[in-house]
Amino acid sequence: MSLAATLASARRRLAAAGVEDAGLEAEVLLRHTLGWSREQLLARLEEEPPPEPLCRFEEFLARRLAHEPVAYITGHREFFGLDFEVTPATLVPRPETELLVEAAIEVAKPRGRIRRGPVIADVGTGCGAIAVALALNVPRSDVYAVDTSAEALAVAERNAERHGVASRILFYRGDLLSPLPEFADVLVANLPYVPTSEWERLPPELREHEPRTALDGGPDGLDVIRRFLGEAPRYLRPRGCVCLEFGFGQAGAVKDAARRHFPGHALEVRRDLAGIERVLIVSPRE
Repeated sequence: MSLAATLASARRRLAAAGVEDAGLEAEVLLRHTLGWSREQLLARLEEEPPPEPLCRFEEFLARRLAHEPVAYITGHREFFGLDFEVTPATLVPRPETELLVEAAIEVAKPRGRIRRGPVIADVGTGCGAIAVALALNVPRSDVYAVDTSAEALAVAERNAERHGVASRILFYRGDLLSPLPEFADVLVANLPYVPTSEWERLPPELREHEPRTALDGGPDGLDVIRRFLGEAPRYLRPRGCVCLEFGFGQAGAVKDAARRHFPGHALEVRRDLAGIERVLIVSPRE
């Protein structure tokens, strides 16, 4: 059977199992198996795959058919144009979170001080995707990355090394903002926001494979976010900003919590590409 036929068969099986983007995921798994680029695969579709890689591809396909996220199978995920290592100890970075990074870059750049760039804290760093993207895109910034999971922090440190920003990011294990060694100019957070009542309705890719502590935000999804907003004023420099991601239908409650802890500040909500309110920016009024 040719590589083209192998790919077509895998696509049909994934589609029958309800996997979205079955064609793309079949190709990603096959390229990962062979260690080829997309160009190499397309140029050799009429060839027959060697037996050993074909067996390995079947193993990967079986894992995906069991709803294991493809990022955990390959060990990689692209985010903000960068390649990141991911493991079951970390959430899989999602495209909508790129909006959070864009907002943080926008508010951080004007806050560089003489002889030193802004201090940015990424709270709940996971695989370090946000921290690394900010270190690369905000010149002279110092970044602190915090997480409760030692396993996630180990992955984040490896990602900082591979992208050449390990000297610009310091990693701390602890709860929310308490580990920070100094005040920050920008606090960035993608914290758990899935309501516990919705847990059993989540896709099995999330419910059975991704770390629940990074997803489950309590009865209405906002327990951790409210604690974060309550702590944030004590850890910000004068004229510092907060950039925070939240879930569908939570904008009103998140803004109410922000108003309580940041009276007189400007609150801006931005929508993701699907039109869903996704990111809150808290900043001092001019």
